[in-house]
Amino acid sequence: MPPIQNYRFLFLLLMVLEPLCAQKINLSGVIRDAQTGEQLGGATIYEQTTNKGTTSNNYGFYSLDVSQKDSLQLVLSFLGYKSQTYTLTEKTDQSVDFDLQPAEWTLEEVELTAQKVKTINERIEIGVNSIQTQQIEKLPALGGEVDLLKALQLLPGVQSGNEGTSGLYVRGGSPDQNLMLLDDVPLYYVNHLGGFVSTFNVDAIKSVKLTKGGFPARYGGRLSSIVDIRMKEGNRKAFKGSGLIGIVASKIAIEGPIKKDTTSYILSARRFLYDLITRPFTKIAFDGISVGYTFHDINAKINHQINKNNQLYFSSYLGNDRSVLRLKGEDFFKNSIQWGNQLAALRWNRVFGNKLFLNTTLSYTRYRYSNNFNGKGTEISNTIEAQNKFYSGIKDFSAKMDFEYFISSQFKLAFGGQHIDHTFTPGISRFNQKINGEVDEVQTSGSPDYYAWERGGYLENEITLGKGFSANLGLRYNHFVVNQKAYPSLEPRGLIQIALNPDSSLKGAYSIMQQNVHLLTSSGTGIPIDLWVPPTEQIAPQKSKQWSLGYARVLNEGKYEFSMEGYHKKLTHLIAYKEGARFIGNADNWETLVEKNGKGEAYGIELLLDKKKGLITGWIGYTWSHSTRQFDEINQGKKFFFRYDKRHDLSITANHKLNEKIDVAATWVYSTGGRYTLPVGKYTVLTDDIYRGGLKLQEVFVYAERNANQLRDYHRLDLGINFRKNKKWGERIWNVSLYNAYNRQNAYFNYISNKSIREKKYDENGKLVGSRTYSDPNIKILKQQSLFPIIPSVSYSFTF
Repeated sequence: MPPIQNYRFLFLLLMVLEPLCAQKINLSGVIRDAQTGEQLGGATIYEQTTNKGTTSNNYGFYSLDVSQKDSLQLVLSFLGYKSQTYTLTEKTDQSVDFDLQPAEWTLEEVELTAQKVKTINERIEIGVNSIQTQQIEKLPALGGEVDLLKALQLLPGVQSGNEGTSGLYVRGGSPDQNLMLLDDVPLYYVNHLGGFVSTFNVDAIKSVKLTKGGFPARYGGRLSSIVDIRMKEGNRKAFKGSGLIGIVASKIAIEGPIKKDTTSYILSARRFLYDLITRPFTKIAFDGISVGYTFHDINAKINHQINKNNQLYFSSYLGNDRSVLRLKGEDFFKNSIQWGNQLAALRWNRVFGNKLFLNTTLSYTRYRYSNNFNGKGTEISNTIEAQNKFYSGIKDFSAKMDFEYFISSQFKLAFGGQHIDHTFTPGISRFNQKINGEVDEVQTSGSPDYYAWERGGYLENEITLGKGFSANLGLRYNHFVVNQKAYPSLEPRGLIQIALNPDSSLKGAYSIMQQNVHLLTSSGTGIPIDLWVPPTEQIAPQKSKQWSLGYARVLNEGKYEFSMEGYHKKLTHLIAYKEGARFIGNADNWETLVEKNGKGEAYGIELLLDKKKGLITGWIGYTWSHSTRQFDEINQGKKFFFRYDKRHDLSITANHKLNEKIDVAATWVYSTGGRYTLPVGKYTVLTDDIYRGGLKLQEVFVYAERNANQLRDYHRLDLGINFRKNKKWGERIWNVSLYNAYNRQNAYFNYISNKSIREKKYDENGKLVGSRTYSDPNIKILKQQSLFPIIPSVSYSFTF
């Protein structure tokens, strides 16, 4: 074709396309809660005749291109809210904000779930689960304290560690491989009470989303999951409050406007109260020695709308656990163990035009563990003072920018970058001793601080082609530097979704992830004597590659959602302590105590049937899984089962509204037993008796395959009931829960013990004259330690 004909062709093409483009108009704005003014992330807006639409981002912003017509019917909906219909009459681009009213529960129909929302087969995601805080609050709870992470354990692909703990083991991964984000900022340790309560106070939480496969490129830094938790923003309309008095903890939360419709706040606090009782009681019972343990959480958030296109948020969290053993007097000692998190984040949202959204975040997060001992005593004529301190922690400063560009309803582009400064303190011990006020000894041991930084950027495309094909394709680049050693990482991400029909779809995803922190775990109990350490010149960052394939379907006009997913994950560059090694107090360099270049493999199938509508709601989740580890110097270099490899895992949850005042809930869980290692033999050796002098016989056990043994199968039923009553000042709720309702004696751990033998003594006439019981060291038996019997609990909560 001659050049002049090319120009004519392009001119004709533009003449044809110009009126088509003119027939498109853009609608953009923010979707909010009508009662509180909070932005609703994930709300759906669609055109009723064509059924084309979009969802709002995490900050409630949406941008929708629609065809230009004389009258256009738009439908807005969000889970837990009444649907709203809006008629668009203007034929120009415009900015419109929408306020949705929360739905009410009725006995005839639960409106809470009766509106049009994007169903599982329509959402461009795989391995993603969201739980509403209203659902979490209705679940039965240990000690009456509902727990966000324990609710996530009821989902397929997620397993708990030890009974009652809130650790998450996702698709064969360990807890440190979960990225716990609170308002976009990571928390490194998320447990209280030895792992039995998580740090997340549900009263301060707005939403939680778990991603365990098909990771978008915007997320990085962990291998197994992303737990994205968003705090409430505070009521912009009116002052509100809530509180709870429970067996585990008591808490209170208040929120309201600083300037109505412009600036709001929320403040919540929770505290474990038992130390107020145990410290004075133990002081009396143990001759002046007081023992106490407590924890607390404080969440605070302020948000301010500068104008229609600019919004500021400030989020903060402070959590701490403290255990104290103390003796007061002229001779005294005090041992204090503390651990906890601090977090602060300043975020700025900016809307440019009607299609470009920017979120800028400056943040600080810190985790610390400390063990301090102070003592003073008199020996002969000398006064001796001693102080021993151990400190470990990690501290991050971060700045990041995230852009979302809504090119059209079929194409959304996300991109951004982040810089993080890390300070790792694996562990420092300092010992000071004074005799008669004069310094006698000073010792410092442990590993020095490590300073590292990382920078990363990502590009992510969400594409919809017609009604049958959609995808999320992205690429992330990360560059981590420690002690001049660089670890660059290029991480492709891809998710493809193909609609089979209006009710079902196939999904597939592939992700490469790099994790630039390691966790050295020396105890499985959840007590935080674990150490966060960085990659070094000798130890590389952890990496994973994961494939996922899934099928999703809605049933009975959206009343049920069903999904089936399979996954395969490879892990590399894992580390673990050498046999019998521990860091605290015995080494100057943790790197000499670990095995490196470990490998892991996990694969499985997950099934989920979720009932979304009706008076009875809930879900059934099942997982079949297999997980292994391999280190050259552990288990003779052979593969061994991961400690929390559980072949079958089943969870059933149900909530039922009996009437306007009473609702009940039940959960039943079953899993095959966790893995552990038993000795296969023993021998006896002569050793020095350091206490009595001389020699003594000591047993030495012989172990074979690591984690070759299993605890017996685990199952448990929990029940809960809420009694609600409206008062003039608000609502009060009595909750009665029953943990382990049929008193199943589940194994917390197994151990080897000597057999107890009862020996009877008879006189010459055969009459029993006495007996004695002794432990026979030559006969070994296996015993089970159970921890939680049936536990009833009561809590009182209120809102005003």
